[in-house]
Amino acid sequence: MIVVILGVIACAIGAVSGVKLQEKHHQTEIKNARVRADELINRANNKAQEKSDEIVADGKKQAIDYQQTIDEELDSYQTDNVTRQNRIDQRQNGLKQTATRLDQFHNNLSSKKKELDELKTAIEHSNQQADDLMQQRNDLLQERSRLSSDQAKQQILDQLRIDLNREKDIELRFQNDEAEVTAPKMAKIMAVDAIQRGPVDMPREHIEHDVLISDINVKQKLIGREAANIRYIETLTGTDLVFDPDDAHLLHVVTQDPLRREVAKMVITNLVVTKQINAQSIEHQVDVAQQDLMNELRRTGERVVSSLHIGWMHPDLIKLVGRLKYRTSYGQNVLNHSIEVADIAGVMAAELGLNVKIAKRAGLLHDIGKAIDREVDGTHVELGVKIAETYDEDPQVVNSIASHHGDVDVTTPIAYLVAAGDSISGGRPGARSESVEEYVNRLKNLERIASSQNGVKESYAIQAGREIRIVVDPKKVDDVQNAELTHHVKDQIEDELTYPGKIKVTSIRDFKAIAYVGDEKKKRKFKKRA
Repeated sequence: MIVVILGVIACAIGAVSGVKLQEKHHQTEIKNARVRADELINRANNKAQEKSDEIVADGKKQAIDYQQTIDEELDSYQTDNVTRQNRIDQRQNGLKQTATRLDQFHNNLSSKKKELDELKTAIEHSNQQADDLMQQRNDLLQERSRLSSDQAKQQILDQLRIDLNREKDIELRFQNDEAEVTAPKMAKIMAVDAIQRGPVDMPREHIEHDVLISDINVKQKLIGREAANIRYIETLTGTDLVFDPDDAHLLHVVTQDPLRREVAKMVITNLVVTKQINAQSIEHQVDVAQQDLMNELRRTGERVVSSLHIGWMHPDLIKLVGRLKYRTSYGQNVLNHSIEVADIAGVMAAELGLNVKIAKRAGLLHDIGKAIDREVDGTHVELGVKIAETYDEDPQVVNSIASHHGDVDVTTPIAYLVAAGDSISGGRPGARSESVEEYVNRLKNLERIASSQNGVKESYAIQAGREIRIVVDPKKVDDVQNAELTHHVKDQIEDELTYPGKIKVTSIRDFKAIAYVGDEKKKRKFKKRA
């Protein structure tokens, strides 16, 4: 027990001693910290004092510099003020002199105004006297001439009108004579210029009539068992399909309708590519080809109308324009020919100051009847006029269509331009051509039909097959029979031949009675003497 108590006491004494030692250590550290703090304060004060001295020195220097700058600016301002004061003094002197001159001008103007007022009064008095004298003169003239003023004016106007009419007639006669002399030359120049600036030479498009089938298996499928497939194609397309006897792979599409020919070619080409040839595929390809052809006609017409800038056109009429792509005349594509005529007519219309849009429209549509002339009875001129009137075309366009071959009289200048453009486009070298064989066959067929008639002595196909002249025997054919023979030949040509444009049939019956007087007696006397 005592040991425990002693241990507790020892611990307490150790704890108190430790606390005392720790306190003494803290006091020593505090004292050292105070000493260091005083040193730092002294250093800071010294640095602050040095900095303050530097700032004060800089401030004094800046103050001195600023004072010098201010003094210099004040000197400059003072110099400027002196200069400005001198200018102000000079300006005041100038104003005084100007005021003096203005006063002089005012006095002068006042005196001149007074003089002008006096002159005005004198002029008004003179005018009044002149009016009085004029009235007296008019009264005297009317009294002596026994004419009123209105009557005299009317006489002068009548005489002036007569003189003007005489001068107008002389001038019109002179201009007319000059125009008649220079018109052919100017027309040639204008035509040459239109040819050079109008149509653009393009490679000719040859519409093929044949389809090449190189695969023998596809050819057999196309023909079908007992030629069923190819006959079905002929039935649906309205064409004749014939293989070339010299080339077994060449298939001829025979028809007079270019659209049917194109449909048949497209059907055969698509069937050869697909190699699926049966009744259903044939019907499908025919429908597709017909629809594609109609779309192509519309696109072609729209492209042509848009390129010529001729304004809006009825959609059905646009399709008819597209149909001209598959129509030819003596080997010349009718659509290209119509575009050339439109360009030429447009250029000449621009030179003459006419409506270019109407001229181009008339040139494009002048052969529009050829789009349907093989399907509808009538010449392409008659059909073109009906088409233009149906779609409410301008009367100038209608007259151009009707008169471009001279069938009716020309009533508008545009029609002359279209006719000239048609002649230029169709007559220029290389524009039209046809094979020699077709040309010779047509001439032979025309002469054959004419010569096969009773009473015909001779027949001649002239003007490249556009006219057939028939010379009949006047002893076998009278005038009535001659007229009937002409119409019969015309009907037979229409039924048997395919011809472009018109063919003129002329039948000539010429009866001549010849007798000689005196020659036979002289011959007999000569024989007797011999």
